[in-house]
Amino acid sequence: MPGQTSRKTIRASDTGAYLYCRRAWWYRQQGYASENQAALDQGTRFHHSHGWRVGGLQVLRKAAWLLFLAALGLLGAAILIQFFN
Repeated sequence: MPGQTSRKTIRASDTGAYLYCRRAWWYRQQGYASENQAALDQGTRFHHSHGWRVGGLQVLRKAAWLLFLAALGLLGAAILIQFFN
């Protein structure tokens, strides 16, 4: 339609990149490739492995809570058995 401007979606990563370095954001918008691609790839691998470790620790934390609650239940059952015997 005449008079309408096209809308471009602004992603959160674009906002973060712009706030961190406006010039780097502009270069990326123009299609220029980064000169430190090896460092960026290494950072991506680090974040990926870190995310897996954090996820694993969250699973372990939940398992620890379940075991703790099970131990409390068993302790309560043992106390009740002793009390009623």
